This record gives sequence, structure tokens and C-alpha cells, in this order.
Amino acid sequence: MTAAKSLLAQRFRGYYPVVIDVETAGFNAKTDALLEIAATLLGMDEAGNLVPTQTLHFHVEPFAGANLDASSLAFNGIDPFNPLRGAVPEREAISEICKAVRKAQKEAGCQRSVIVAHNAAFDQSFFNAAVERLNYKRSPFHAFVSFDTTSLSALALGQTVLAKACQAAGIAFDNKEAHSALYDTERTAELFCYIVNSWKQLGGWPLAQPVEDEAAQTASA
Repeated sequence: MTAAKSLLAQRFRGYYPVVIDVETAGFNAKTDALLEIAATLLGMDEAGNLVPTQTLHFHVEPFAGANLDASSLAFNGIDPFNPLRGAVPEREAISEICKAVRKAQKEAGCQRSVIVAHNAAFDQSFFNAAVERLNYKRSPFHAFVSFDTTSLSALALGQTVLAKACQAAGIAFDNKEAHSALYDTERTAELFCYIVNSWKQLGGWPLAQPVEDEAAQTASA
């Protein structure tokens, strides 16, 4: 294990962060179709800065019996049955993402992965619903822990909307490209890395040694 990988394993209590965004045919994870999903894997460089490393992206076929809400489809502009989408079965998309995440998690020396997303409860609920539908047994992700960049952006940048948070962080954001899982995932990954790395630069990480530990070391010297 390299020094950079061991730093990543230490940074989030053994969790390996993976940025995920989904596009869907509604708001109900149990009944509405998952139509697009992207996942950006992260790494840590030798200076201890978090960086995006790889993005996986899939257009997804609606599962059998899925609800397709017309207003949601009008909003995201997705035609679920357009053959040019190159959509794959839900099982293939989830399996390929989990396979890549497990590999990266192991290489980073982490014990479990955690979903990072903007308004994370939404994306996590659709991912978990797909895992449950498929009876998929090898998900590397924690079932309920997530890192929400909406909350982190509110704290660090005073913004909660993804586009405005990116702009405040100096990250280029094209509203015409928004609501694509691939685009939103990559911008969210940049935003998450920016916030984590900024906290480090401000002196918030690594944690300072507790005062009592310093006193104990002085006494035993």
C-alpha cells in the first residue's frame, strides 16, 4: 500500500468515498425507473489531496413494471425507449459500478464504501432500491451512511444549489449540461474534492494532537 492510499484509508474512518448521481423517471425509488447513473471514483495524491480518478456512466433500461412519470421525463429530457441511448439492463449497470468500487476500495485499504452525492438521500435511495430489486449481494456501499455535498456546500460556501456551489468554488458549470448523470457526477466530485482539500489547507486536517496526549507525552519524556 502506498503512502497516498494509506492517507485515504485514514481520512474517512476507513470509508472509501464514491460520488454518484442518478437520473430517474420520478421521485419514488421503489416504483419509478432508474434511467441513468454515473459514479466517480476518488484517490489521494502524494500531498494528501483528494482527486477524481475514474468515472463510470450508464444509461439504464427501465425495470419491468417501472413507473415513468411524464413530468420527470420532461424535466430531464430522457426518452427511456430511444435506442440511441445505448441503455443497459439495471443489473449490468449496478454490477459494473460495484465491481469497480470494490476494486478501488481494496486498493485504497478501506473497509467499506460510502456514497457521496448532492442531496444524497435521493441518489442513495434509488441505488439501494436497485440493489434490493436485483437481490444483489455484493454491494460495497454502506446501507445508510452518506456524505451530502449539499450540507457541506452550505457550510463551506454558503450555497446549496449544485451550480451555485460550483461557481462559488471556482468550478465551471454549464447549466445546459446539467441534469445529465455524467455531468452532474463529475461536477459534484470536483466540488467534494474542493471542500475536503480546502479544509485541509485551512489546517482542519489532519487533526491536531489532543492536549491531554501532548501533556502525557511531556510527562513521560
